[in-house]
Amino acid sequence: MRRPNISRRERANSRYDHGRAMHEYTPAWPHGPIQEVLPDIFVVTGTNKTQHDGVALQFSRNMTIIRTGRELTLVNTVRLSESGLDDLDALGNVSAIVRLGAFHGRDDAFYRDRYGGLLWTLGRVQHEHGARTDRLLQPGQPGPLADSTTLAFETSRQPEAALHLARHGGVLLTCDSVQNWGGADRYFSPATAKILKAQGLLRPVNISPVWLAACGAKAFDFARLLERSFRHLISAHGPPLLNDAHARLTATVERVFSGG
Repeated sequence: MRRPNISRRERANSRYDHGRAMHEYTPAWPHGPIQEVLPDIFVVTGTNKTQHDGVALQFSRNMTIIRTGRELTLVNTVRLSESGLDDLDALGNVSAIVRLGAFHGRDDAFYRDRYGGLLWTLGRVQHEHGARTDRLLQPGQPGPLADSTTLAFETSRQPEAALHLARHGGVLLTCDSVQNWGGADRYFSPATAKILKAQGLLRPVNISPVWLAACGAKAFDFARLLERSFRHLISAHGPPLLNDAHARLTATVERVFSGG
């Protein structure tokens, strides 16, 4: 990708911080390149580090970038390195940031402050690093993209949504509700890979039993996802699933909620 000129980078840098020290953001952990997986839809995979019940965990997470002309919408943000930000700037201008899940969002403040893009979320989310919601995602409404529809999980105890794009035969963007880890990738620590495998999380087109236990989402919400026509699924976790996503998610929903 072509690297932006210095003046463009300086303009981007001048828009963020807003009095917040750089070290107050989550750092840029290792990540891969920005890859175009469908026309004008890009994915970058990076690292997440967290703790659960006192156990340190390290695994992968994805940010999806949707380009409309020269405008970029970031979904499930992952902070990029300076060279990664140069590549992002070469794609266009960040105008919107979308948080779909309750347990993501640690990098929203960085992108909102750096680029001034509007942050779209469901209600009730707990923000990190001083981020704040600019626009609410309204169920059944388009949100920041004219060809998108917000699909909120009505039965979940925690705010969670998916975004349906009416392009390329239909694209479903998810956060934690549907994952696609077929196995541990290079952003996992060995210990975390072992833990997540034991929990049944390293499984393609998966509805996480850990996420279900935390949120209590019911089959009703997944049935509503399947009412939409889509060929492709891009999750915050695992590689994009292209071409046969609807059929494979249908089989997963039947397995999970039928007890099979």
